[in-house]
Amino acid sequence: MSVKRGSVKAETWLIAGGRPETIAGEPLNVPLTPASTFTHGSERLYARDDSTPNWEAFESVVGGLEGGEAVAFSSGMAACAAVLNQLPSGARLVLGDDCYQGVAGIAEEGARTRGWQVERLPATDERWRDRAMSADMLWLESPSNPLLEVADLAQICSATRRKGTRIVVDNTFATPLLQRPLELGADVVVHSATKLIGGHSDLLMGVAVTADGNELRRLRHARGLFGATPGTLECFLALRGARTLALRLERAQASARKLAQSLSEHPAVLRVRYPGFGTIISFELADAGTADRACGAVRLIRHATSLGGVESSMERRSALPGQEHIPAGLIRFSVGCEDAEDIWSDLAAAL
Repeated sequence: MSVKRGSVKAETWLIAGGRPETIAGEPLNVPLTPASTFTHGSERLYARDDSTPNWEAFESVVGGLEGGEAVAFSSGMAACAAVLNQLPSGARLVLGDDCYQGVAGIAEEGARTRGWQVERLPATDERWRDRAMSADMLWLESPSNPLLEVADLAQICSATRRKGTRIVVDNTFATPLLQRPLELGADVVVHSATKLIGGHSDLLMGVAVTADGNELRRLRHARGLFGATPGTLECFLALRGARTLALRLERAQASARKLAQSLSEHPAVLRVRYPGFGTIISFELADAGTADRACGAVRLIRHATSLGGVESSMERRSALPGQEHIPAGLIRFSVGCEDAEDIWSDLAAAL
């Protein structure tokens, strides 16, 4: 008998969920199934449309964590595109002004080619609740990337909304262990599984989760129609990484809290942005040149993009296109699982 999600805590579900039935002599984990085509006689015929055992196992774990049904995609951007591209021509989309640039790019493309009316609001803006009565979709990222602003999701998701208005929350930074937007009233949750869920900087994957049956069918249809299916190895690695999410998050978050305090006391640091939870810290140095020199001087911490891996990494975010709203000297720092004192010794020397 398989373990049921509601019978155990989330930390236990990460370990116990998504496993095959217990059969003597059979693997504990779902083995790699590198197959596109399956023999007739069941509902599984072709991987693009009918799934694979590996992504079904991954979806079971993430869906159980978020309290819905998960749909795995080839990348976080593929998951975001599957949700956003459901908007019709002329739709009104409200988007955080500090959000992932790929999502902002889809919104800009929709405005150019499909007449979308796009409004950008800070995550903390009180107008989000009002927009639930006029917009077709509210897209929130909380904490935001990279300014780490935290939206009042409980207030926004519970606001009175126009029929058909959907609320989408990017939960990549918080993970389902710290925040469960579907329980607050969100319609869809998206993740870049490349980051904290996978946790090892060795895969690209995304996932969308919903508790609404119609939304679930739309997401699965979009995945198959546009071929945004995840690879077998990526699913295997993402699930293996997810097994240790609770442990990695606990370790890295504890270090992040200490490091945020140490950074706030360092004379070279102008400002520290840390919401009090999670593994990401953003801190500001005097200017772009100072930030670049600090990023080039670290030895243990990796000077690299992305985040959420077991290794600590950092980069100056304003060096990337489309980041004009970010202070020039801001560094986004992803805290990993190394010893906190070792991380600080390396960072302090670089500063």
